[in-house]
Amino acid sequence: MHEIRIHGRGGQGAVMAGGILAAALVLEGKFVVAVPSFGFERRGAPVASFLRLDDREIRQMTNIYNPDCILCIDPTVGRAVDIFDGVRENAVLVQTTARPIEELRLSERVVTVGLCDAISIALEIFRRPITNTIMLGAFARATGLVTLDSLRTAIAESEFRDAGLEQNLAALERGYNSTKVHSIVQKAAA
Repeated sequence: MHEIRIHGRGGQGAVMAGGILAAALVLEGKFVVAVPSFGFERRGAPVASFLRLDDREIRQMTNIYNPDCILCIDPTVGRAVDIFDGVRENAVLVQTTARPIEELRLSERVVTVGLCDAISIALEIFRRPITNTIMLGAFARATGLVTLDSLRTAIAESEFRDAGLEQNLAALERGYNSTKVHSIVQKAAA
């Protein structure tokens, strides 16, 4: 089973991203449980969404405390919460940032990092820093857990209006094509 935790800020679409990703994975024949997190969050406050996927039925419906993958759709949320809390060994981080990997604070448990300057892309496409569909493309590129075709279909079947649909499909493609994937070599313990 793969467990994914999506971090963002209120109003950026972290919960919607989880729903679109879940729909895309179902199209690929996976069993998926998406657990949105709602509470007293307000626009701009840190939020999280959770997703499990497997080749067989999933019974666990709780939040995810030990993710295999962290999808962070906001470059600043890591200053407010520990996005690496409970992350498993050999984890994947997919992060929106314009900074090079050498400048990032990473958990020693992360072995694959996908980086995408999604804010710049979002400002160009949407004129607002909404990065969720861009980062779904980055997720596909960094993890290989879902195809772009399935994500395209899930976006087309989502609640986007016709005008927003083309923008979000373009954002998905740009996210995929703009993501740089890094493998981290872990140092042996002394």
